[in-house]
Amino acid sequence: MVVMFYLMFFLVMSFFIVTFARMIGEWIKNSNSPRLTVDATVVAKRDQMHRHTSSNGHSHRSYSYHVTFQFTSGDRLELRVPSHEYGLLVEGDVGTLTFQGKRYLSFNRKY
Repeated sequence: MVVMFYLMFFLVMSFFIVTFARMIGEWIKNSNSPRLTVDATVVAKRDQMHRHTSSNGHSHRSYSYHVTFQFTSGDRLELRVPSHEYGLLVEGDVGTLTFQGKRYLSFNRKY
């Protein structure tokens, strides 16, 4: 039984360490990427709900918001955007997208 406890503890800790290392790696990669500003069109939007349940049974929901941009070359890039900007972006909007790696920085519409 003790061996099983240590095995489960090791597996859970390994999961958290690997997840944390990936997050740090992505942050470093984004920070070392050039900051680009390109013409783009909003072609798709999606939101994703994450449900979290605490040990006392309380449930909590959080959302992440993603927008797919298409460049004049035809390439597409999906970026996670803040909720306050997600609501302002509409499919078909044309403007200039500023991003760094996979980090969304801004989108300025052309009117």
